[in-house]
Amino acid sequence: MAEDRTLRTSRTLPYSPAQIYGAFASPDLLSRWWGPDGFTNTFEVFEFTAGGRWKFVMHGPDGNDYANESVFVALVPDARIVIRHDCAPHFTLTVELAPVGDGTLLTWAQVFEDARTAQAVKQRAGPANEQNLDRLTEVLGRGRGAT
Repeated sequence: MAEDRTLRTSRTLPYSPAQIYGAFASPDLLSRWWGPDGFTNTFEVFEFTAGGRWKFVMHGPDGNDYANESVFVALVPDARIVIRHDCAPHFTLTVELAPVGDGTLLTWAQVFEDARTAQAVKQRAGPANEQNLDRLTEVLGRGRGAT
């Protein structure tokens, strides 16, 4: 059953689907918000096209570096982004963007290879995903002149 392998979060953000999609498409913006609180990123390869590679290092606040390799599986401008994480823990992330009122409903679903892996990372990844969306909101807010 896919549900026992899936971590989900969703949030309505006060930005258009185009603005949110742009925050994924721009390596400069993405590097500023990707990951939980305290993390920074160094992108080595960033090919934002279907089938394109994304290779980067996340630098943790604990001083450790975390190598990541992914592939952009599908990109539907202003609507959908599918990323396959090709290193442990293996998962596919699907981000859906749906316009609602003056904003966008962002739905984030990570599907892991098995339920055991999903449960093992749930304690860390659940809060981390929320922090990711907080950081995305902050970066987009700066673009609007917000504080």
